[in-house]
Amino acid sequence: MALAHEKVEKNVGLMAVLIAVAVSFGGLAEIVPLMYQAEAVEPLPGVEPYPALELAGRDIYVREGCYNCHSQMVRTLRFETERYGHYSLAGESVYDRPFQWGSKRTGPDLARVGGRYSDDWHRVHLINPRDVVPESNMPGFPWLEESGIDATKLRRHMEGLRTLGDPYSDEDVAGVPDAVAGKTEMDALIAYLQGLGRHAPRGGE
Repeated sequence: MALAHEKVEKNVGLMAVLIAVAVSFGGLAEIVPLMYQAEAVEPLPGVEPYPALELAGRDIYVREGCYNCHSQMVRTLRFETERYGHYSLAGESVYDRPFQWGSKRTGPDLARVGGRYSDDWHRVHLINPRDVVPESNMPGFPWLEESGIDATKLRRHMEGLRTLGDPYSDEDVAGVPDAVAGKTEMDALIAYLQGLGRHAPRGGE
């Protein structure tokens, strides 16, 4: 046994192969159960794939890097749930690709922001945040008010999500141009923000 061990130690190539095998088995032992667990996660009641306008808004949210300063993950800590509401559940995010959970909070968590403010408040806040929050260091996004939504690109995105398993119907995909007609990127982003946390559990549920 000692000779075999010595042989492995002196043969760098063999040791590298054995280490790779050991790490592979260890990685599989950790990753495979998580893959099956992810498949078992069911949407919460009422949670459905994003409608066209909200999906466009989510794309803008990601494109503009909003996730760099705002998480969408309320942790199971009392001071968090008292401020933001019920802690986040995996069933809320089954249609998020990629999900917006995280820990970086230059600004407040947005997991439960839907319905807290009016559309007009969000519009003013996104154009110049300091008009409603004087101490804010958030940049403004006034150009969103002038930019329209590319319905063709959004439709392709929805078709791609359907390929990945999101249950969009043919009517959903075909209705994209009508759903975003005359809407700006600002309208889309506000629609997305207003939908966040809409189907989350309330209070101590």
